Amino acid sequence: MAKLVNEVLLTTVNEQIQSDLKRLQNEIFSIVGVEEFERLALEVFRLQVAHVPIYKNYAEQLKIVPDEVQKLADIPFLPIEFFKSKDVKIARIEHELEFLSSGTTGQQSRHLVASAELYRQSVMFGFERRWGSPKEQCFLCLLPSYLERGNSSLVWMCNELIEASAHEESGFYLDQLDDLIQVIEDLEKRCIPTFLFGVTFALLDLADKSQIALKYTTIIETGGMKGRGRELTRSELHERLQTSFGSRPVHSEYGMTELLSQAYTDDKGMFHCQPWMKVRIRDVRDPFAQANEGKTGGVDVIDLANLYSCSFISTRDLGRLTDYQAFEIMGRFDNSELRGCSLMTVD
Repeated sequence: MAKLVNEVLLTTVNEQIQSDLKRLQNEIFSIVGVEEFERLALEVFRLQVAHVPIYKNYAEQLKIVPDEVQKLADIPFLPIEFFKSKDVKIARIEHELEFLSSGTTGQQSRHLVASAELYRQSVMFGFERRWGSPKEQCFLCLLPSYLERGNSSLVWMCNELIEASAHEESGFYLDQLDDLIQVIEDLEKRCIPTFLFGVTFALLDLADKSQIALKYTTIIETGGMKGRGRELTRSELHERLQTSFGSRPVHSEYGMTELLSQAYTDDKGMFHCQPWMKVRIRDVRDPFAQANEGKTGGVDVIDLANLYSCSFISTRDLGRLTDYQAFEIMGRFDNSELRGCSLMTVD
């Protein structure tokens, strides 16, 4: 009898969690204003700290009492390294997608995504909000290292944009640079608005092979030399690409395996979050304190699209906020251990 009662209670709890998740999924992409974002972020925090085991244990190690968390500044951010060693997800919910980081050194991060539709919404709403309807654009994706290894969230994202496009030229290009150049030249002649997503080393190879004055093509670099050469600063990279492809701004996408949302740059190179996403900067000496305004520090991200995993992620990136809530990425922490990392031993 006790076992039956426990099973009934567990089923009831699971049904309530599923109901809450579906409601939140409908709400997060229609956020308007700071107050609504904070309200939903706090609700997501309380759900995740109760039902994501590793996040619950981490909060307990920090002696955080969830009911006492009443504002965003009090929410703990989970170190991104946990995605390498733990399943960061709500318990007892199966995943539909599994994404792996590039992992050129060390262990790969693993993001278990329970709702492919939620990620699809985040990709589509986020792109359309910044650039317009994907249907009207052509997408050329030069992502050889990502295509070769599989399980890439970036490849999945680009594939969704390709599928949404009405242009048959949209697609992936592995090593066919000559074919890609011909396609770009044809699209430029026809004045077709085009996006070229590319990993850094592949874009540089393309720039070395051909010089095309782009008027209708927007380059979005996704970062990463992947051991193919010296890592360039973003300004160095963009300058080299503009030398080959003309004076149009080169844009960047800020995304990662552990996040389901993307931030894109403006024409000045500053990243802007989606309405369901927020960046804050932590002090480089104290991971639990926020940096002073305008100072460089560690990048913490709230991504409410991470509804089924953890929406509050402390990354290894260095950045700073501008006075109008845009942000820029300055680099990454080195491999030295940060204060607070002893908490990485939680179960």
